[in-house]
Amino acid sequence: MLFRRFEALIDPFKPAPDVAPPRTLLRFYWHFIRQIWPVFLALMVVGLGAALIEVALFSYLGRIVDLAQDGDGATFFREHAGELAWMGCVALLLRPLVFGLHDLLVHQSIAPNLTNLVRWQNHRYVLRQSLSFFHNDFAGRIANRVMMTAPSLRESAVQVLDALWHVLIYAASAIWLFAAADVRLTLPLLVWICAYVALLCHFVPRVKQRSLDASGARSKVMGRMVDGYTNIATLKLFAHTRDEEDYARGAMAELLERVRAITRTISAMDMSITALNGVLITATCALALWLWSIGEISVGSIALATALVIRINGLAEWIMWVVNGIFDNIGTVQDGMQSIVQPRLGMDRPDAQPLSVEHGEVRFEQLHFHYGKGSGVIENLELAVAAGERIGLVGPSGAGKSTLVNLLLRLHDPEAGRILVDGQDIAGVTQESLRAQIGTVTQDTSLLHRSIRENLLYGKPDASEEELWQAARQARADQFIPDLVDSEGRRGMDAYVGDRGVKLSGGQRQRIAIARVLLKNAPILILDEATAALDSEVEAAIQDALEPLMQGKTVIAIAHRLSTIARMDRLVVLDQGHIVETGSHAELLARSGLYARLWQKQTGGFVGV
Repeated sequence: MLFRRFEALIDPFKPAPDVAPPRTLLRFYWHFIRQIWPVFLALMVVGLGAALIEVALFSYLGRIVDLAQDGDGATFFREHAGELAWMGCVALLLRPLVFGLHDLLVHQSIAPNLTNLVRWQNHRYVLRQSLSFFHNDFAGRIANRVMMTAPSLRESAVQVLDALWHVLIYAASAIWLFAAADVRLTLPLLVWICAYVALLCHFVPRVKQRSLDASGARSKVMGRMVDGYTNIATLKLFAHTRDEEDYARGAMAELLERVRAITRTISAMDMSITALNGVLITATCALALWLWSIGEISVGSIALATALVIRINGLAEWIMWVVNGIFDNIGTVQDGMQSIVQPRLGMDRPDAQPLSVEHGEVRFEQLHFHYGKGSGVIENLELAVAAGERIGLVGPSGAGKSTLVNLLLRLHDPEAGRILVDGQDIAGVTQESLRAQIGTVTQDTSLLHRSIRENLLYGKPDASEEELWQAARQARADQFIPDLVDSEGRRGMDAYVGDRGVKLSGGQRQRIAIARVLLKNAPILILDEATAALDSEVEAAIQDALEPLMQGKTVIAIAHRLSTIARMDRLVVLDQGHIVETGSHAELLARSGLYARLWQKQTGGFVGV
């Protein structure tokens, strides 16, 4: 019950505004810490109490020595019972209570919950990044940065808080206690503090930079390894295992050099501080003994000074490792920020409204898109697709067919012109509402590494079991689903399909994807080489199954195999981003233009025109 109370102090899935995290380091930290500031404030108060109690115990040690030296053993406990009882209360009750509260705040409240909070909010932000964001980086590196930034941020924030209080309280208390005994006792400590700060100022920036370099190299290793694992079939088919080993080894060698640079710096700092601590202990003890020898301080003061400088020696080494840990974690956070704080492209407008589709008319008006190259791909394209019309996009590779449907899906935004759906400019509607009205089947079908059922439910999350099987039957997927068994013994609809669906054949993956779109039943349908992975017999069967699905819907189909779209209401021929021909299959053949030449090549000249 006690643990649960502290675990409930922070909501690990706390909602936050869907905005980019700050780009500067301190503001990035504060962006998350301010969401749990009451718990961090409590930790600061408890940390202050813990540090004061630790110093008080050393003060008690000196006091006990003085009382024992000056008192009578027979009456010692009777004369000092109250003071001794208070010391025992602090050691036996107050200290365990304060340190226990500190542990509960750190381990029950902050450690799991803040870590999850940072991961959750960063994942939500990154998940809504543009397609180009993910195309420009390793998926493994992005995931590693999101995962590792959270514990590093939490750990460094807590370490800074703990180290700050210990340094301030121990330094101030030691100076005060030494001065109370004899002001000259403070001299070695003051000199040591100045030298210690100078050493930290020399080494810490170097540790920080080298930690950042190492974190970047670590992310590169993760990215290259995951890239190899994800494309393991390609690696084996092309017999490039040794090349892949060298590719990963290069990144690992770079990481090794970065880590060695850190360890060299840490070792140099450790040896310097150890030597400095030896000077502090020797000088303080020698000075205390000399002052006692001339009658200036008591034996208890010697005990206090000796115990406290030994404790400060241990604390100094602890702080050194904490500082290393802090900047190692800060380096990881800075590396993670390179992916996390990137601004999103193609964002919804602040006043974006949900798309309302009653008919499904699509219009492309004076459309220009060049992938930032200045020219090419799509040039001043005008195209109107009537509600319920089925058109096929035809043309050589690179003509702009897939780019056109990607613009309709707002995977990219046009550089000029606009796209209208039922008269609504899609630039002014929310992307989720737009894509909810469009069903898409692509050539490169990628399934989630989940069960068949979960993949199908992406099309309609509330679909019944009967609806799932109905869609599977329409897509001819019911022929293989009952026979599926995964490595965990799950069968049929519950069987997992592997990473990107690798446990299924290309045709099976495509049929699952088609069943998913059948369930979605959107008013606009995009088929981008939807049957390219199927053999001719299955393709013909699915083409028949798609016929009732396409009834009453606006359909835009792309296929290099022209026979698969010859039955469309209208064919639009693209070449170098321009519409060069439009008409039915028969009309285009009669014109003997680009479409006719493409048809002639595919049929080998044996099919008459």
